[in-house]
Amino acid sequence: MGYPSIYPTGVTIYNKEKAYSGYTIFPSAKGALLIDMNGNEVKLWAGLGGFPNKILPGGYVMGTTGARGGKYAYQDQLDLVQVDWDGHIVWKFDKTELVADPGKEPVYMARQHHDFQREGSTVGYYYPNGEPKTDSGNTLILTHENLYNHDISDKRLIDDKIIEVDWEGNIIWSWRASDHFDELGFDEAAKNALFRNPGLHGEAGGDWMHINNFSTLGENKWYDAGDKRFHPDNIIFDARNSNILGIIEKSTGKIVWRVGPNFNENEATKKLGWIIGQHHLHMIPKGLPGEGDLLVFDNGGEGGYGTPNPASLTGVNNAHRDYSRVLQFNPVTLEITWQYTPLEAGNLLFTDASKFYSSYISSAQRLPNGNTLITEGSDGHLLEVTPDHEIVWEFVNPYFKNFAGTFKSNMIYRAYRVPYEWIPQLEKPVETSIEPIDITKFRVPGASIGEGTGLVTAVDGIDPTKGVPLTGSGNEEDDEERIDFCVASVKKKDLE
Repeated sequence: MGYPSIYPTGVTIYNKEKAYSGYTIFPSAKGALLIDMNGNEVKLWAGLGGFPNKILPGGYVMGTTGARGGKYAYQDQLDLVQVDWDGHIVWKFDKTELVADPGKEPVYMARQHHDFQREGSTVGYYYPNGEPKTDSGNTLILTHENLYNHDISDKRLIDDKIIEVDWEGNIIWSWRASDHFDELGFDEAAKNALFRNPGLHGEAGGDWMHINNFSTLGENKWYDAGDKRFHPDNIIFDARNSNILGIIEKSTGKIVWRVGPNFNENEATKKLGWIIGQHHLHMIPKGLPGEGDLLVFDNGGEGGYGTPNPASLTGVNNAHRDYSRVLQFNPVTLEITWQYTPLEAGNLLFTDASKFYSSYISSAQRLPNGNTLITEGSDGHLLEVTPDHEIVWEFVNPYFKNFAGTFKSNMIYRAYRVPYEWIPQLEKPVETSIEPIDITKFRVPGASIGEGTGLVTAVDGIDPTKGVPLTGSGNEEDDEERIDFCVASVKKKDLE
């Protein structure tokens, strides 16, 4: 999309009557950053990384002290730590594997990436009766393991492994994606593309699945009704590179529910539409509006393996879409029950869909009042929307990181909203609504206000008070039920 070089950062909209007010935590270029609804920075744990950062009751934060470096590393974090309000590490795990990179001393590392869950909360964000433990309990951690599996590829793989560790750091349960290759639904074209290139990242290996989140299901109506696939202990995940969404049976490790990688599989998946490069799939916890449905940030961009096509000459990343969707859907029927797409954001799909688009990272959190906190991560954009798609809070990350001297990014991997009560060290802030700026009149200092500053000439035969249609679109007052653009025509009823 067209993107201005100058734009406001910080909080740009806040309707305190309609928003679910609390504190928001996200990983920034400065460290783990906690802000209030007006964008005041109420706490920074300087230098603490987050993949992601999560707040626990009592003002604790979870994150990492650093990442593994070198050409054999790919998104591996050194450890996973719990830090108290004053910056003291009160819990640490770094014993997944003794890593011996060539030319370096062997070091124990967590190899954590993308997600973790502390016992007491299924999803890592606030919901009634769901509070992660702070001084005991087990922790589920998403990690990496390098291996060879010639059923998948003859290349070295970066496999995804979920481990469960107790408070003392003992690994008491584990699951590896490669052990379940035959349960993932790849057809022969996908297997061929995957074998040739399993998402290679040089010497680090092939990130063939790229699982980017997981959580337990928790109590839910589907299991209560007798569907054993949705046992509360079962683990839901999604894999970005393969366009797969699945549920793992905790007791056996088997994948008992799956959508993707082929969304032409049946009529239900066709109606759901292709989910591509997705992030943050989870079941909305019991006690929140929409409980039992699945919520996912469907990134678009590119992903999956399959038959080569003009956009994918090798069959790797063979599915493409240049906009994002947030989907809430029924896990049994796959019916979409709520969504936020470019259309709900007020943009036409074929002209301006990329105005809601993050091709990587990102997330969606259901809030207690029914709103949804969306992380449109690639451009550091957070927004809270109502069930009717009204934006009632918006924030643009002001902190940029430069790469290679020219590329800069204010990306936010994932943000979470928590209630004020979870941070007893702070007084509840004074909330002040922020009205959206009228962008038609917003100017930087020194710029003309524009309208009314120049000569106006009436043209013979034209009513000067009559509006001019957009180029090629026709007159809105025409009785036609269609609006025409250069690239397509739209029925007016489809925009209502």
